[in-house]
Amino acid sequence: MNISIRIVFVTVPQQDAEHFARTLLEERLVACINMLPEVTSLYWWKGKIDSSSEVLLILKTPSANIRKLLKRVKELHTYDVPEFLALPVMESNPHYVRWIRAETKFKKRKSSK
Repeated sequence: MNISIRIVFVTVPQQDAEHFARTLLEERLVACINMLPEVTSLYWWKGKIDSSSEVLLILKTPSANIRKLLKRVKELHTYDVPEFLALPVMESNPHYVRWIRAETKFKKRKSSK
């Protein structure tokens, strides 16, 4: 069974996390984002080991959205090289997969007229 859903990891500075997440949700690039606060990241940067306090975002999206999502993450992110790791989903609740697909389709807002 081809599920065609991806789990994407993105780390962001704490002050940017909610705006970043809401933007991706409002643009229907993702159906759900889990925000794990106060993650300490250790990494190589410019020849030395550095560290940052960040928020880990776990995004759920159809695989068809990956390129658009990566482009948008790069546009929104303050880092020179933002983390973007997309992992395939091997097994899932079929109802959850349908929900992800339904919620990432652009929906026109109903007019109040």
